[in-house]
Amino acid sequence: MTAVYSILIFCLLIFVHEFGHLGAAKLTGIRVNEFSLGMGPLLFKFQKGDTQYSLRLIPIGGFCAMEGEDEESTDPAAFHNRPFYAKLLTIAAGSLMNLFLAFIVLSAVIFSIGAPSTTIASVSENSPAAEAGIREGDRIMSVNGERIEKWDDVLTALRGGGETASGNSESAGEVTGRPADRVVTMRVERNGAMIEIESGLYTAEDGVQKIGVMPEMERHMENIGSTLVRGIRAVREMGTEMLDVIGKLFSGEVPVTDLTGPVGIVYAVNDTAKIGLIYVAQLTALLSLNLAIVNMLPIPALDGGRLLFLVIRRITGKAITDKLERQIHFAGIILLFGLMIFVTVQDVTRFIL
Repeated sequence: MTAVYSILIFCLLIFVHEFGHLGAAKLTGIRVNEFSLGMGPLLFKFQKGDTQYSLRLIPIGGFCAMEGEDEESTDPAAFHNRPFYAKLLTIAAGSLMNLFLAFIVLSAVIFSIGAPSTTIASVSENSPAAEAGIREGDRIMSVNGERIEKWDDVLTALRGGGETASGNSESAGEVTGRPADRVVTMRVERNGAMIEIESGLYTAEDGVQKIGVMPEMERHMENIGSTLVRGIRAVREMGTEMLDVIGKLFSGEVPVTDLTGPVGIVYAVNDTAKIGLIYVAQLTALLSLNLAIVNMLPIPALDGGRLLFLVIRRITGKAITDKLERQIHFAGIILLFGLMIFVTVQDVTRFIL
């Protein structure tokens, strides 16, 4: 199943990316000669309008071949003959679609897990909540007189107000054996009766106020709005971490030997598949976001490099010719192939040998 999952993930990521280019090109009047999923020998094709849609043998990669993108063309619908905004949107659309895919997948994962409710699912042994008498199944109605309607209200109340934390639950970490920083009064519903309980709170090393409980997770259609917000937040946090790693990679804080390629990805898919499909979905979102960010780096041959040249040529006019730009992108492709070979050899040594 690892091979199947890997092929499906690769195909999905590439299809979404190239479909972004295709859609933007069609929308802005750029002629697309061929849209292909896969590389190598042709397996299947059909023609619709000016575009040939193809399925090719090697299920890794794909392309959206636009008229005049890498060659001279007098066709008014050729890429280089279209307005600046059309070229800008078409180049950026691939990464934007990968970003959107990551958001959709992460939102689906979050919804499948469910949103934290105000009902207690578990109480940590010897925690402040356990010592106070809070039990599994208790439903928190108020904290210090503040009405509780959702779990974020609990988090805010336990922290004494302020910004709501981004996590799904109040941590149930080991926080016993220390004097309480403060005490909160909680009103809980238990078996139809209202009970008032006082519980101590402890400040953990991360500065979070904890009592040692975890909420039940529930799925409701009315939670879709909050799920989408949490999906955006998850993409933002994941993207920030990726940008931080990329920055450290360029500064030398993270060595190039830490990079991984297709072989490493296959092994990562194998590991996550053993845990469950939900983790495969999370990995897919991670890879899609990674593709979106890396592809927008201002490096020749990548979409980010093409955008950079597009802007430079917009400012400088004909200071950079089409031929010079093609030569620079070709050099970038050679360097990227060299990096891919290095990473693949490294992955084979690390995971296989």
